[in-house]
Amino acid sequence: MSQSKGVALVTGSAQGIGRAIAIRLAQDGFDLALNDLPGKKEEGSYHPRTCIVTCDVSKEDEVKSMIDSVIDVLGSLDVMVANAGISAMIDILSETLEGWDRMMRINATSAFLCYKYAAIQMIKQGRGGRIIGASSMVGIQATSPLLSYSASKFAVRGITQAAALQLGQYGITVNSYAPGIIATPMVVASKAQVAKRGDKDDYFQKTIDTSAVGYVGQPEDVASAVAYLSSKEAHFITGKFSIPQGLYES
Repeated sequence: MSQSKGVALVTGSAQGIGRAIAIRLAQDGFDLALNDLPGKKEEGSYHPRTCIVTCDVSKEDEVKSMIDSVIDVLGSLDVMVANAGISAMIDILSETLEGWDRMMRINATSAFLCYKYAAIQMIKQGRGGRIIGASSMVGIQATSPLLSYSASKFAVRGITQAAALQLGQYGITVNSYAPGIIATPMVVASKAQVAKRGDKDDYFQKTIDTSAVGYVGQPEDVASAVAYLSSKEAHFITGKFSIPQGLYES
């Protein structure tokens, strides 16, 4: 068996983009720590050295415990992929404070917590690392049907840029990926939500039609970008945004 490239922790890894990222990093030779909420089933072909760390990444004590568990089982943390998140098709006239708070907590606060405690561990180890978060095309140019989601993904961009400036001195790069529409269960659920409301405008089709490539991306497309950002070759890239579907330029 070839030598491990290190330990990668992927949050929200039970399905969609997170699952594709986990599978790709395993194929690239990383030991894996897989996170999702309790009750979510982890599936896929992974490296033999894999541990499951279920927790709610929007809660500080659970994130700290998650990192500690990864270190106890796998010995280190070299790549942190803060992928977990939710979405909702809702505009400013319909959004509630409760919905807004939930979106920001699960998408933005979770990224902050994962970035922070991963960085603390990587600095302690003294050999650098890779921190990668999930932004979105609407975290670069917002859209009205995705008000709170857009805001949460803009927040991830800000956290990423600020953290990159601080952590570069420790050899830690901090980047995020900002995909367009990807064929995931979350997108399927959003489409169903739009259909249920009877919206006349097909937001998804319009977005695809105006994209640079003109088709829906696959989770593996995002995983390829994350795989590069996780590699040693990406040591000179930090504070940047990978956009697999090429809808907007950051």
